[in-house]
Amino acid sequence: MNTIRYWLARLAASLLDTFAAITGLYYSKKYAAIVKRLGLRQQIAEDADDPGLIIIQIDGLAHEHLLQAMRRRRLPNIRRMLDRDEFTLSRWRCGLPSSTPAAQAGIMFGDNDDIPAFRWYDKPLRRSVVCKSPEIANQLQSHASRSNPGILSGGSSYVNMLDGGAARSLFTVSALRTQSFFEGVRGAGLLALFLLNPLRTFRVLYLVLKEYATDSLQRLSARIKGQSYLPVLSTFPFVRIVSNVILREIETFAVLVDVYRDVPAIYATYYGYDEIAHHFGVGSRAALQSLHDIDQRIGQIDRLLRAKLSRSYTLCVLSDHGLPPSQPFVARYGPPLGQYLSEKLGSGVFLVEHAGGEYDHMFQTRFLLDELKAVEQNLGPTATKVARRIRLLVQRRLRLSRELPEWDMERQQDVVVRSSGSLAHVYFNISNQRMDLSEISAAYPGLVVKLLAHEGIWLVIAREEKQTLIMAQEGILTLDAEGQAYTEGKHPLLGLPDPWHAAGQIRRIASFPQSGDLILLGAYDLDKDQVVCFERQWASHGGLGGSQDYPFIIYPQRLDWDLSHVRNSRDLYPFFARQRALVPEKKKRVGELT
Repeated sequence: MNTIRYWLARLAASLLDTFAAITGLYYSKKYAAIVKRLGLRQQIAEDADDPGLIIIQIDGLAHEHLLQAMRRRRLPNIRRMLDRDEFTLSRWRCGLPSSTPAAQAGIMFGDNDDIPAFRWYDKPLRRSVVCKSPEIANQLQSHASRSNPGILSGGSSYVNMLDGGAARSLFTVSALRTQSFFEGVRGAGLLALFLLNPLRTFRVLYLVLKEYATDSLQRLSARIKGQSYLPVLSTFPFVRIVSNVILREIETFAVLVDVYRDVPAIYATYYGYDEIAHHFGVGSRAALQSLHDIDQRIGQIDRLLRAKLSRSYTLCVLSDHGLPPSQPFVARYGPPLGQYLSEKLGSGVFLVEHAGGEYDHMFQTRFLLDELKAVEQNLGPTATKVARRIRLLVQRRLRLSRELPEWDMERQQDVVVRSSGSLAHVYFNISNQRMDLSEISAAYPGLVVKLLAHEGIWLVIAREEKQTLIMAQEGILTLDAEGQAYTEGKHPLLGLPDPWHAAGQIRRIASFPQSGDLILLGAYDLDKDQVVCFERQWASHGGLGGSQDYPFIIYPQRLDWDLSHVRNSRDLYPFFARQRALVPEKKKRVGELT
C-alpha cells in the first residue's frame, strides 16, 4: 500500500511539474511578444535577486465587508490565497479623513499632512479645491514627497491618485510628466497589441455591453422594488463602464506585463467597487458583482506570480478606507447642508454702520451677549452647557480685544460648504483668515447651537486660539496644545470603540491650515453602522465612525508584521519602505492622544 501511495505521489508531482513548465512556457512566449509590441524591454537590475513589491488596492472595501463577501463566496481567489496559509489578513486604521488621497499619500510617502478632505476651500485664494484635479494631485504629491522617497521609485503606478515616485504610470492623476505605459505603441501597433490576444479583446467588448445592460436592469429593479438608489444620471453608466471594465482590464494587463518585465514595484487600484457602492450600497448585487470581477483579476495576477517567470514578488492586497451604509442628508432632511446653513445664518453681527460704509471699531457688546443669552435660555439642560461655553468664549474675547477684526461685512452671507462624504468643511468669507469659534459666534450668534440641534449633524469642530473644541449636543471635549483634554457634559465621542484615537485624529485635521472654520461630521448610528452623508450617496466615506475607519490588508505571513500600532495610513509607509530598502526620515508629527 505504501509503495502505491509513493508512486501515486511521484506521478502527481510529475504532472504538476509538467503543467507548471507548460504554463510557464506559454506565459513566457505570450508576454515576450506583448513586451516587444509595446516597445518595452525586460528590466535588468542590480537588485534582481531582491523581491519586488506589488500592492493591489481595492478602493473602499472595509475589513468587515471583505469578510462578508468571502462568506457569500464572492471572493474565491482571495479566499484561496488565505487558505494556502501563505498570507495573513489584518484590519488597520486609515485615520481621518478616510479618503483615497490622504490614504495613498500616507502609504506611498509616509506623509499625508494638510489634506483635510477630498474637497476643501482655499480661503486666501478664494478657490475650491478637489483632489481629482491633476494640478491639485500634483501639488499634494510634491508636498508629501518632501521628506521621504516614494515606495514606487523605479516602478509603475496604475489608476492611482498619486504615483509614489513611479517611473512609469497609467491613469494616475498626479503623474503629469512620467513615462506612459503605452507610449511605445504607435498607430496600428495598438490594434496589433490587442490582436495578440483576441479573446481578451472580445471579452472586454462583451463586458462593456454586459455592464451597460446590468446597470439599466439594476436601476429599473430598484425603482420597481422601491429600494434606495440614485436617480438615473446621464453620465453614470459611462463612468461605471470605464471604472468597472475598461480601467480594470487595462491595469490588470499592465500589471501582468510588468511582472514579466521584472519591474521592482507596482501599485494598482481597482476603483469599480467604490464607485458602484456609492450608488447602490455596499451589500447590493451590483457592488458584490464588482468585487467578484476584481477578485478574478487578482487571481490572474496571483497565478502569474506563482509561475515564477521573473523575480519573486511580495504581494499585498489592501483597501484605503471602508464604506459604511449612508443616508444622504438631502434625502432624509430636505434641503442640502449649504441651503440649511444659509437659512440659519440669522441677522449677523450687531454693528453700527457709518454713512461712509465703515463699521464702528467696537462690538455692540451688550446686544451680542444678550442674543447669546437668549439662545442659551431656550435650550434644554444638556445643550445649555454648549451654548454657555460659547458665550463665555465670546465674552472673554471681547474683554481681551475690543477692536473689530478685519472683516468684510459685505461678504457676511458668503459661506462656502465643501462636503466629502460624511465630512464637511464650512468657511466664512467675511475673513480671509481662519476664524476662531468666538469670532464665528460673534458674527453669527446661535449658529453653532442650531447646527448641533440638527439630528443629521453629530459633531461640530472648531478652533479657539490653540485649542480644538469637539462639540456635540450633550457636551464638549476640549483639547489643548499640550495634549491635555477636559470634558464638559457628556464626552461627544464615547460611542466609538476608541474615543481618544478619534479625538487625536480630529485635532490633527483641525490643525491643518486649510481646514474649515467649522468642521461638521454627519450623524453616526453605531448599531446600524450607518452615517448621514452630505453628498447624495448610499454608501460613503471621508468622515469618522464605523467601517469607513477600518480597511484591510493581506500580506505574506513571512513578513510577520505587527499592525496593532497603525493609527493612520502614513503608519504603513515604514513597512513598505523596508521592503524597498528605503529608510524614511523621522519628522515631527502633529501629536495624537493615546
